[in-house]
Amino acid sequence: MKFPKYYLAAVTAFVIWGFFSFGLKPIHDYPSQDILFYRVFTCIILMVIINFTVRRDKIKETRTYLKALTKTERRNQWLLIAGSSVLLTGNWGLFIYVMNQISVKAASFAYLVCPILTTFFAFIILKERLHKIQWLAVFMSFVSCAILSYNDLRDAMFSIVVAATYALYLVLQKRITMPDRFILLTLQIGIVALILLPFYPVYSSTPPIEVTFYLFILLIAVLFTIIPMFLNLFAMKGINSSTIGILIYLNPLIAFALAILYYKEDITFEQILSYSLILVSIVVFNIGSYLKMKAIEK
Repeated sequence: MKFPKYYLAAVTAFVIWGFFSFGLKPIHDYPSQDILFYRVFTCIILMVIINFTVRRDKIKETRTYLKALTKTERRNQWLLIAGSSVLLTGNWGLFIYVMNQISVKAASFAYLVCPILTTFFAFIILKERLHKIQWLAVFMSFVSCAILSYNDLRDAMFSIVVAATYALYLVLQKRITMPDRFILLTLQIGIVALILLPFYPVYSSTPPIEVTFYLFILLIAVLFTIIPMFLNLFAMKGINSSTIGILIYLNPLIAFALAILYYKEDITFEQILSYSLILVSIVVFNIGSYLKMKAIEK
């Protein structure tokens, strides 16, 4: 059965992202926009090198695949790739804006809202159906988010906008039929780089001279961008968007655990209650996934 392979890829991606603070914390004194610029530019340089040195056969296969499509199908695929790249750019840019100009809490809250929006968009756009138990898990997630946003509706609204861009990005991936997901990711990050390039001379600071900065950028590019995003796109081939959406919660759960156990940050009762509900919702959702899969097999 192929399902566990895709499921494992999704779980691995979000577990890796849960430890993202290990890459960001050591360079938190540098401007956020510089981290974004160098992250994206490093990613696209590495991916182009990889594709044109050891994956030329995959490039040929992708060209053959695209040529085999009708003119309308090919145009739709490029529109989906371009549209998802714009959403990805917006998500990364908005996330940094919210982090710097609104609050860190609002930026973190976006990761909690995203699974709910992903499930909603998948239901509306992709017509994905959920088991009744899975809807219970979604409701539990909604309650946990409502608890965290109760005291600050403004922050919650900014979080929803950030979350919506990534949720739509995830859902659009189900419409993209390009077989090689690494080349797809290369195209998407390439478009992101082209969008950011005109902003680099205006908004970037003086290029850092510390070797440590570039070492952590390389770590972020490889371990916290290319690998998990490729795994995420690969997982989308075998499991539905709703399942991907609920697994996003692994990211903030791990980050929350690190905040308590490693960074020794203060926590509130509301946060403990909310994250506990999220953990239970993941278990409930996956029970629903199992029951749904067994029903299909029958």
